[in-house]
Amino acid sequence: MILLIFTIVNCFSQQESKYKVRTIAFYNLENLFDTINDPHTFDDDRTPLGKDKWTSERYRDKLINMSGVLSEIGSDLTKSSPDVIGVCEIENDSVLVDLINQPALKNKGYAILHYNSPDERGIDVALLYKEQVFMPTTFKSHRLLLFKESGYRDYTRDQLIVGGLLDDEEIYFIVNHWPSRSGGEARSRPNRIAAAKLNKRIIDSVQRLNKDAKIISMGDFNDDPINKSFKKVLRAEGKIKKVTDSVLYNPMEALFKKGEGSLAYRDKWNVFDQIYFTGNLVNEKRDTYSFFKAAIYSPSYLTTTSGRYKGYPKRTYSGGSYTGGYSDHFPVYIYLIKKYSKVTN
Repeated sequence: MILLIFTIVNCFSQQESKYKVRTIAFYNLENLFDTINDPHTFDDDRTPLGKDKWTSERYRDKLINMSGVLSEIGSDLTKSSPDVIGVCEIENDSVLVDLINQPALKNKGYAILHYNSPDERGIDVALLYKEQVFMPTTFKSHRLLLFKESGYRDYTRDQLIVGGLLDDEEIYFIVNHWPSRSGGEARSRPNRIAAAKLNKRIIDSVQRLNKDAKIISMGDFNDDPINKSFKKVLRAEGKIKKVTDSVLYNPMEALFKKGEGSLAYRDKWNVFDQIYFTGNLVNEKRDTYSFFKAAIYSPSYLTTTSGRYKGYPKRTYSGGSYTGGYSDHFPVYIYLIKKYSKVTN
């Protein structure tokens, strides 16, 4: 297990502060499907005879690409891959096993927590974690019940919550993939409001048992940090100075307002991929894990370099053609740090 300790020295007090760092990441893997036709889901496009001509070679290349990205997120500071990773748009447990057994991840010690969701395309959310760093103690998949105007069920992804010990500290992780904007943002908005309400109920249920619980929620929310789902339902705060232990803090709001984005649509950047958390992770005075920094991981190799979609995330398919890229989303991540202090001579 690689554990980074970095040091900052305050020249005025002669106090040396050392920090232990953990990286928490989220990545939409954009249709990580195997090549097998599942008769119970609409996965036909991602098969060898389907529209995408999804062959074993293309599946292998996708695994290599995605595992390579995951291995690098946050590594400029930690020199290692993330300790906990939420993912979405994965077809099943088998593709996750294939993913963590790629050369870039094989020796990292990752384990998987995954449930099958009722989504019609068969895509799910999951949590990957380093077993030497995080030990799950509780986990549950929460169903989001949606209905169409006709009264029939509108099947979508579950929300996965995993509680456990990050080193010796109890922390909860929620992995989300909220309903899309299909049909337009306004028309589809009630579905994301419903997803936000479910997320809020999950957080509230944990806090009823432990008011000091540290909870990190991550995912592809198909909403920006300033949308109603975040500001009215979750009441997430984007300014750190206004955060108290009882308020959810969303550091992605500041990135959004600076013009950064995790995906682009019609030449407009959005931050649908977000990580937010309970305010007790902001308090830097405790010798426990606290928030240090949030970022969008967008190295040049993940970006389309020419053509109509220049500057956009480089996808596996673009304009109906296979391009051998990565995802239509950039990953996002946060650093958690734990401070140790001693007075030096």
